Amino acid sequence: MKFYIYNLGCKVNSYESNIMLEDLERCGFSKGNETDSDIYIINTCTVTNTSDNKSMKTIRKALRLHPDKIIVACGCMTQVNSLYLKDLNVSIIIGNHGKSKIAEYINKYIKDKKQIIDIMDFKDNKFEDMCLNNFDKTRAFVKIEDGCENFCSYCIIPYARGKVRSKDPKLVIEEVKRLVSYGHKEVVLTGIHTGHYGSDINYKFSSLLNDLVKIKGLERLRISSIEITEITDDVLEVLKKHSNLVSHMHIPLQSGSNEILKLMNRKYDKEYFIDKINKIRSIRPDISITTDVIVAFPSETEELFNETIETINKIKFSKIHVFPFSLRKGTKAEEIPNHVDDVTKKKRVKELVELSYSLENSYMDKFINKNVLLLPEVYKDGYLIGHTDNYLKIKVKGNKDLLNKIMEVEVLKNDYPYLIGKIK
Repeated sequence: MKFYIYNLGCKVNSYESNIMLEDLERCGFSKGNETDSDIYIINTCTVTNTSDNKSMKTIRKALRLHPDKIIVACGCMTQVNSLYLKDLNVSIIIGNHGKSKIAEYINKYIKDKKQIIDIMDFKDNKFEDMCLNNFDKTRAFVKIEDGCENFCSYCIIPYARGKVRSKDPKLVIEEVKRLVSYGHKEVVLTGIHTGHYGSDINYKFSSLLNDLVKIKGLERLRISSIEITEITDDVLEVLKKHSNLVSHMHIPLQSGSNEILKLMNRKYDKEYFIDKINKIRSIRPDISITTDVIVAFPSETEELFNETIETINKIKFSKIHVFPFSLRKGTKAEEIPNHVDDVTKKKRVKELVELSYSLENSYMDKFINKNVLLLPEVYKDGYLIGHTDNYLKIKVKGNKDLLNKIMEVEVLKNDYPYLIGKIK
């Protein structure tokens, strides 16, 4: 039987979709396509209302186009909203536990022909061991952690993913070694709250980084996202000593106003954030620091929004991912007064997107006429396309044989969103 997986959402979902793919192929199923498969799996996302809508739309589309096929819904949206799906003709509904044994669920459904609903309570749940043998892209993701206990006032994810649970460090190291042996030059550590890794097993995130950077053949180690409060002196020491821990960090700011940060239940103020960024740049002056910012959070006045702009200009991120505030039912933000109207929200989003574009181009321009190391990931129309360790997107003329081989490139010009270069 053939299967097709719709992956929605974050890098953790991408990793878990690959886990399902490996489990299904190991059990005799084969990968099909979107129009000609027997099993359709939707790995859902619920981080915003838009994510919920997209997840439901994808499930309904699969049901409409493939009424006689096996439809599986799993992931964050099903974890918190499984009741919405119960009366639809979805064959199997699971949450965020059980993806590593997806073939078992499907075989049970094939045998019994009865709808399966299995949503596990995360209260006493341990990390679900998942280890990939390979990854279908140049850059391999490794899930090291699940869950979040920050309870930011706007976020539903702690309810969808449960408390912090960490993978055994020995398993992480074995998995990374195996991926490197398959030819992966870059590994990305990912989780729901990646930097909180180890807090439940009396083990430090910096200790894991120290073990991983020493793996022979691992050219680049990247952290998918990390909170500013988790960039400890120990983490900074690894950054200082080991060049294969890349010169790029994605650190969510969310707001540059202390008043809004407090309403968001974030664990820092803007002064702490700026001070820590300065420490990072004292070690790696040219490091790329990207961020997330939520625009038009409830009670964000024009003055407080301008405070965020001022903070961003002080920090000078290399890119900002801009998110208009999206109300999630069941979160504390629902109770905060003075919600911002849609017209103002769109105006502020536009202003911040324009600022991000300006900052991104300024950062890119710094590297014109400089030599950088490129890891090509895609070959298209005679060009190799990939990233530097500080996450600049580069295009160079070359041939397919050079994919997944780190090379020195001279940057010639900025052709946003790419830097155009030539192989040295």
